[in-house]
Amino acid sequence: MGLIDGLKRQLRSVIEWQETDPDQLFYKWSDNGDEIKNASQLIIGPGQGCIFVYEGVPKAMMVKSGIVNLETDNVPFWTTIKKVMNFFESEHKVGIYYFKTTRVLDQKWGTNSVVKYEDPKYHFPVGLRAFGNYSFRIRKPGHFFVNFVGSNSEFTVTQFREVMNARLIQPLTDHLAQSQFTYVDIDANRDELADSLLGKLKPSFTKLGFMLTDLRIEGTNFDEETMDRINRIADITAEHHAASAAGMDYASLQKLEAMREAARNEGGGAGVGMGIGAGMGFGQMMANEMGDSLVPKQHGAEVASSAEDPVAKLAQLKQMLDADLITQDDYDQKKNEIMSRF
Repeated sequence: MGLIDGLKRQLRSVIEWQETDPDQLFYKWSDNGDEIKNASQLIIGPGQGCIFVYEGVPKAMMVKSGIVNLETDNVPFWTTIKKVMNFFESEHKVGIYYFKTTRVLDQKWGTNSVVKYEDPKYHFPVGLRAFGNYSFRIRKPGHFFVNFVGSNSEFTVTQFREVMNARLIQPLTDHLAQSQFTYVDIDANRDELADSLLGKLKPSFTKLGFMLTDLRIEGTNFDEETMDRINRIADITAEHHAASAAGMDYASLQKLEAMREAARNEGGGAGVGMGIGAGMGFGQMMANEMGDSLVPKQHGAEVASSAEDPVAKLAQLKQMLDADLITQDDYDQKKNEIMSRF
């Protein structure tokens, strides 16, 4: 069976890479071991190239698709017969390494840790993460083969991506930090960031014999501390706009918010009293801050008359007495004052 198998191997005359795995970047043809005979024909398909390695040394490289006739020192049949005692192995070793010449698309990248810098507008520390994809194609296959592939039977796109991503993160991180876009402008300037990053990252690919053809930033996000700061700024901004719409300044709005918080406190009599006081103060402040221009005149007159209504004041005074916020003597004194004006 050994002789028959050897003869069959010598009869094979077509060398071809039928790509079945899209992850393969370099592939060593090995259908016939590493014996190549004179009459062999090498088929290079579209998007393929190959490196011809003879007795361990790269001798030629072909990137043009078509059929190539190979010539070696092996002679069909005769070489096999001579090597019967040596398990049908020839001393003339030839390696055919195929590689992809087409562009490899959609290779994912992402920052391993947050990129930290100071927001140029709000002057607080920002922790930014970014992720996206890039495309590349081989430019100097011989250089990459000698320095990385070597004697390996294959080299995959996944392996190359791992090598490149480790080299990409540092310059990418530095550039994001140096760009210092305020947090609200990051997403709006992703294309600009990606274009400038493309120029900075190309040399890293060139050193390995590849060309970076495009790079995209698909998205960004912030760490938890940054999001807390962003949410706080958003809340304050919204409150400021609300105050402006109501004709108030932000400091007055903060006072109103403090009153609301006190009114929400249900901690016994003191809470009830604070609620009453907050309610009274809130109404008065709203009347003072908003002014007659924001309230219809008829309604404003009703508010004013209500504030001067002795019955309402006596009712409020009685509520404060019931809540133990004032003494009976205080109540009697204030009651007499109200009644005297009435």
